[in-house]
Amino acid sequence: MKKIEAIIQPHKLDDVKEALKSIGVDGITITEVRGHGRQKGHREVYRGMEYEVDFLPKIKIETVVPDARLDEISRTISAAARTGKIGDGKIFVFDVLEAVRIRNDDTGEAAL
Repeated sequence: MKKIEAIIQPHKLDDVKEALKSIGVDGITITEVRGHGRQKGHREVYRGMEYEVDFLPKIKIETVVPDARLDEISRTISAAARTGKIGDGKIFVFDVLEAVRIRNDDTGEAAL
């Protein structure tokens, strides 16, 4: 099993969510996060004062998937989140040793 963490632009959340739903991915967790990559934020002016906004709002999507579906799901997230501009985000993949469904003690991929 693999855990996919994708950091995306907030306005792309609905596109990614619908794309994952269309390929049968049910379980996802969404977190509002802040950060920056190469774009390093930007400057804004508020009431005549200029200030640096260095942590930008992002969305983190997390899901655990069977090994066999990793490439398909990663490609789906990437395609749905892409705008072609700096700041589109990143996808990270981690090994998952075990999963347990609390309700009935299913384990492994059966718990997904």
